[in-house]
Amino acid sequence: MLHDWRLRECDYGERNGGPARELHEQRSRYLDRPYPGGESWRQAVRRVGRFLDDLPTRWAGRRILVIGHVATRWGLDHRIDGVRLEDLVDADFAWREGWEYRLTDPPGPSSS
Repeated sequence: MLHDWRLRECDYGERNGGPARELHEQRSRYLDRPYPGGESWRQAVRRVGRFLDDLPTRWAGRRILVIGHVATRWGLDHRIDGVRLEDLVDADFAWREGWEYRLTDPPGPSSS
């Protein structure tokens, strides 16, 4: 098992530990602007992207299980499936038991 810090949730800074409802009601405000003392959603998704960049080095061609939070899921949706962050930040979170992603070699663009 590998605990990778890049898969952690968005750093809400001073708002860490606050009510989730309040954090997510205003999340579009923090797409590019960091939470006070924390990071923006775009920064969090880039962090997850760096994890994806490293996967082929260690696990090329293998199936892996990734456990994460909203930032992890958005990073996968954005980098692998090409979903715009602007669309993800405004969408309701629809829980399901699992998501399956397939990396192409190399992973998708990390520019946004």
